Amino acid sequence: MKNKKYVCPVCGFGGLKEPPFDKLGEASYEICPCCGFEFGFDQAPYVQFRESWLNSGAQWYVLKQKPKAWDLQKQLKNLKN
Repeated sequence: MKNKKYVCPVCGFGGLKEPPFDKLGEASYEICPCCGFEFGFDQAPYVQFRESWLNSGAQWYVLKQKPKAWDLQKQLKNLKN
């Protein structure tokens, strides 16, 4: 059975292993390998963190997990806000 992947609400990365928050609102504490946001630890609003990440060059937090054909604009289209 294939593991379900979840979208980071900060940067749109579609490879999170867990939902950022469960149905009860409990954080996963997973760190997005793309933008570096840690759910349950980082307190900045998603939009503010995203703007800071984009303004600093949208660098991957875990570079070895960056897909070879990564497309920032395509990834950002995964976002709901």
